[in-house]
Amino acid sequence: MAGSLEGQVGIVTGAGRGIGRATAVALAQEGMAVGLVARNRDQLAETADIIQSLGGRALVTVADVADEAAVNAAAGQIAAGLGVATLLVNNAGVSGVFASLVDGDAGAWWRTLEVNLRGPMLFSRAVLPSMIRRGSGCIVNIGSNVGARPTPGNSAYATSKAALLRFTDSLAAEVAQAGVTVIAVSPGLVHTAMTDQPFFQDFPDDEWTPAERAAEIIVRCARGEMNALSGRFLHVEDDLDRILREVGRIEAEGLYILRLPQLDGFTE
Repeated sequence: MAGSLEGQVGIVTGAGRGIGRATAVALAQEGMAVGLVARNRDQLAETADIIQSLGGRALVTVADVADEAAVNAAAGQIAAGLGVATLLVNNAGVSGVFASLVDGDAGAWWRTLEVNLRGPMLFSRAVLPSMIRRGSGCIVNIGSNVGARPTPGNSAYATSKAALLRFTDSLAAEVAQAGVTVIAVSPGLVHTAMTDQPFFQDFPDDEWTPAERAAEIIVRCARGEMNALSGRFLHVEDDLDRILREVGRIEAEGLYILRLPQLDGFTE
């Protein structure tokens, strides 16, 4: 399958359905060979069948992204079967605990951080050595605007996504000299298994976004079009071309990142 990403290899976690599946298919349509990671083998096989029916290449690896040994094994299998990854999409996630902190389950609260934060950390650790040696690569973390605002009743998810944003810009600064890009992308509100919750039932139709929109941004990241925005947090509704034209202002004013605005003259 010829395309702009021909000859490259990507890893997509949570690739069995929703945003992960849409992303994996979009990357494959651009010629990228895709390693598919999730816990459900049957769902991964369905994604692989779609990719292969389009003439693309896919390799299924079953792993819990919060399990370090499983992550390292999956990354090794993909490297052996397809080649070393030039792109990692940390998409696997859970929706968290829809309850107050005192009423919710503490184990489930912490499991949210294990999947949504530890998972991206572990997979990034697994692929970064080869990216650094090559002097190029791209990591895309699937974030959420929820990470930038208080979210009573779902503090686990909000905390995990806020931490993921800080992980994104910290890691981006750490690997900048190695030629590796790290970007966070919010897919907006997407109909997935994660949003199949009573909490989302009353959201109007015009607030929902197709999973393919996030996939489009990720393809642009994979092509290197977003390299100047490494460390930033992008949203599917953003005008990316305008943002790229104003990179200087964005850097000077510290836009599209988590930050602590202060009163003028406040130094403590």
